[in-house]
Amino acid sequence: MKRKNKRTYEGFWILIVAAVFLEGTACFQYFMSRAAIQREAMQRAQSELRKAELEIELHTVEMETAARTLAMMVEKDFDSQQAAYAATRFVVSAIPNTTSVAVAYKPGYFSPDEPYFEACSSRISPDSIYTRQIGSKEHDYTGMEWYQNGMKIDSCWWSEPYLDDSGSQTWVVSCSYPVYDAKGERIAVVCVDLSLDYLQTISEYLQMYKDSYYSISSGTGLEIVPKPDTIPGKKYFIFEEEIDATGWHIAIIIPDEVLFAELRRTGFIISLMMLIGLLVLAFMLIHAGRTISQLIQSREQNQRMESELEVANTIQTAMLPKVFPPFSDRLDLNIYGMLEPAKEVGGDLYDFYIRHDKLFFCIGDVSGKGVPAALVMATARSLFRSITSRVENAAHIVEEMNNALSEQNDQNMFLTLFLGVLELKTGELSYCCAGHNAPVSVSGRSAELAFLPVEPNLPLGIEPGFRYSVMKTQMHYNDVLFLYTDGLTEAENKEHAQYGEERMFRALEEYRTLRPRDMIPAIREDLVRFVNGAKQSDDLTMLAIRYQTNAIIMRNDIQQIPTLAEWIDGLEIPAELNMQVNLALEEAVSNVMLYAYPDTNSGQVFVEFVRLDNAGDSQIIFTISDSGIPFDPTQKPPVDTTLSAEERSIGGLGIHLVRQLMDKVEYKRQEDKNILTLTKKITKND
Repeated sequence: MKRKNKRTYEGFWILIVAAVFLEGTACFQYFMSRAAIQREAMQRAQSELRKAELEIELHTVEMETAARTLAMMVEKDFDSQQAAYAATRFVVSAIPNTTSVAVAYKPGYFSPDEPYFEACSSRISPDSIYTRQIGSKEHDYTGMEWYQNGMKIDSCWWSEPYLDDSGSQTWVVSCSYPVYDAKGERIAVVCVDLSLDYLQTISEYLQMYKDSYYSISSGTGLEIVPKPDTIPGKKYFIFEEEIDATGWHIAIIIPDEVLFAELRRTGFIISLMMLIGLLVLAFMLIHAGRTISQLIQSREQNQRMESELEVANTIQTAMLPKVFPPFSDRLDLNIYGMLEPAKEVGGDLYDFYIRHDKLFFCIGDVSGKGVPAALVMATARSLFRSITSRVENAAHIVEEMNNALSEQNDQNMFLTLFLGVLELKTGELSYCCAGHNAPVSVSGRSAELAFLPVEPNLPLGIEPGFRYSVMKTQMHYNDVLFLYTDGLTEAENKEHAQYGEERMFRALEEYRTLRPRDMIPAIREDLVRFVNGAKQSDDLTMLAIRYQTNAIIMRNDIQQIPTLAEWIDGLEIPAELNMQVNLALEEAVSNVMLYAYPDTNSGQVFVEFVRLDNAGDSQIIFTISDSGIPFDPTQKPPVDTTLSAEERSIGGLGIHLVRQLMDKVEYKRQEDKNILTLTKKITKND
């Protein structure tokens, strides 16, 4: 009896220990699974929000482009009411997502007797557009927010949501843009409406779970797509993202009970199994082990789940570089570009920027013209900026752009593109050509002109998943890369003869010594003379890049000094200055080799040469950089050469010699590097 009681006692404690252990394990697993589910929901919500943000950005860019296009159309014939009617009707018919478009003139512009004039076109059905004049005392548009801000702001402005009872007959947000007359004075405001019902439909996929919610609100908190009322006492998870173009906020709202419903059901089942299992210890242990194993597998699967691929960065307004020179602090690069559309808007593009001493640049041509081509151009330019911010391989960049454009290619448009990545330090150029015209390479040494070799890849937007090839070449000092669209070579005169590649080569041969900012206008003038007044039929884009870096890399070995002298002899330096430059550079580089790397022999010295030719005197600039210990030789005080050798302090003669030979000596410590810049002026007599 005692042994039975003892076994019962022991079994009782075993059950208690097992119950505590299992309960602790279950609680630990529950909270770990809860955290994993919450992380997965956050990642999924962020991915869905970015999708929705891109979708809304696409439509807001489309509306802003429509507003600018409407303004340009009205400005072409701003004194005609019929032109205003026709322009609004054209934009509504061309842009399917617009519900209503209006042009509201300043009161009394056309007639003092009928001061209010607002031409409006509304989409009644997919195939029906209603055009009329809605301005009146009852509909005084001058008091409306979109009109007042349109008369003040030079860019597109988005209104708060409001009920448009005169145009769209529904709740809308409006994009307004000013209209100018020939004197540059504001005479009207165009207004493009976007229905809130439409925003409701494009946001429906944000409903991640059956009972989750989503909402869109303006920058001031006014609800565009309202969220349902929440229940006091209930816990909700809210994931929010801001839309840069409009300042709106989109949010996904998931009730706690919805997010963790499956986890709670699983927990209930486990608890029930534990209670049953406590009656029979063996069954409890077996079943609990299986349950824990299942939960661990479930957790691992949740952790392995990948979030959906992020969509391309926020669509930005398609603004091309217009400030030249674009990089005022760069002496190793000279670049200039121009774009001249055949219509008010075009489908050509070019862009460039520098990241990590690499020049990313591209030029492209969208099939078709007008607003649809401009929208594709804006999307492609934004994709170029967003993808090159994280990818450096030219082929991979083009592949990502192609996949994104293929997914959004509802109008079956395509884009030819040439994209390059130029290492500014070494001159190595890697590039990918997607069906575009091969650029022309102009050698700075031999003056030879030749097409850059390219492989015939497909244009963008035709076949998603297409594998693009990358090619490489080497640019040397003073080489020029000339990029263009077929608007140059296929331009026709009145006899329908084309400008052609042969004429383009002759122009490049004639103007090859000019700076890019002078070369491209000169070629443009040659084209104007050729077409002789014939109407431009295609967009014209040209981009010229002159590479101006000449550099040498040496080990920190004093035996390398003869190599430096040979390199200097090969530069375009006036003979009378060669000896001075040799002495100054030899002294400066020797100083670096001897003192920059006191504890190692594996250091390098990088010497870069740039020549700047101005209208007056020119100058040559040498930049010496190393990764050695910080040392500023310019801080050495001037040497008094009138003193005897015994009276002078030791050191300082080297930098003194360099100062005497060069016109300017500057030092800076940047990115853990010593950078010494030596400048020598070249007068016209040199």
